[in-house]
Amino acid sequence: LIDKPFLKVTDMLKVAPDLVRLQSYRSVYGYVSKFIKDDFLRRCFSFHPLLIGGNPLDAASLYVLIHYLERAWGIHYALGGTGAIVQAFDRLLAELGVTVHLNAEVAEILVEDGRATGIRLADGAVHRADNVVANADVAWTYLNLLPARHRHTNTDRRIQNLKYSMSLFVIYFGTKKRYIQAGGGYPQLAHHNIILSKRYKGLLREIFGQGGLPTDFSLYLHMPTLTDPSMAPAGHEAFYVLSPVPHLGADIDWAQAAGPYRDAIMNFLEENYLPDLQANLVAEHYIDPRHFQHTLNSYLGSAFSVQPTLLQSAWFRPHNRSEDIP
Repeated sequence: LIDKPFLKVTDMLKVAPDLVRLQSYRSVYGYVSKFIKDDFLRRCFSFHPLLIGGNPLDAASLYVLIHYLERAWGIHYALGGTGAIVQAFDRLLAELGVTVHLNAEVAEILVEDGRATGIRLADGAVHRADNVVANADVAWTYLNLLPARHRHTNTDRRIQNLKYSMSLFVIYFGTKKRYIQAGGGYPQLAHHNIILSKRYKGLLREIFGQGGLPTDFSLYLHMPTLTDPSMAPAGHEAFYVLSPVPHLGADIDWAQAAGPYRDAIMNFLEENYLPDLQANLVAEHYIDPRHFQHTLNSYLGSAFSVQPTLLQSAWFRPHNRSEDIP
């Protein structure tokens, strides 16, 4: 269920007993609620689908496996941050003799006789290949890179009718003050901090619905300098905070909403977790759903692509190997 591709319907049939045993027809929240009565603990043990773009009220209960994955495999952080991972990949590819073409926008995946045979770049250059691997957003790939005449399964209609994850509002910021030690009644922060709104179900319905921007929020606050001081100059702290928000299918004008939403989050952090935060800011920028759509080519600005509902999981999800170009 967790580390195998589902390319054929028989792959799905093999795990059907596990899906029944895990009562996958239930939502994660519904499944957790069978065992836990306390409202706060229900929130604590059911929010995890948000980490992969799912609504805990809709995501199939099989995603309680996230708890197991974290316990069995651990949660890891690369010293130097994500940039260090990118640099390591660059070194590895160089050692293997791989040439990486940067700033080379792909315009089309070329298909001949039912097989992907290469790519055409925006400047018209063609690169032939034995295999084509697309690591872009799946909806963007099908709707923009693979012409409709080659798609009989992943049609425009199918892709557009899928349920997509929420988006994110993310603020990256640095301070000239360290927040390692709590004080003055403020809680002690960890590397990873989950801050859940007391309004749980209603907030989730607004985030995953087509309404406006909620006035309250749940947050994830990341404080990497607690583990890795190299992420900021001496005496400084690095953070990012993210808030799940509706994707661009919702009626929200982010050109108008982004600034006030940023202010609300930073004021909340200052009042409850990071005293004198805004007086100590030395670096900051934020991204909203427009960034996910226009920079990351994510359909509707969704942060995690296709939602992990039961009928959009495993074999029902767009496959790792395209059904249209096997």
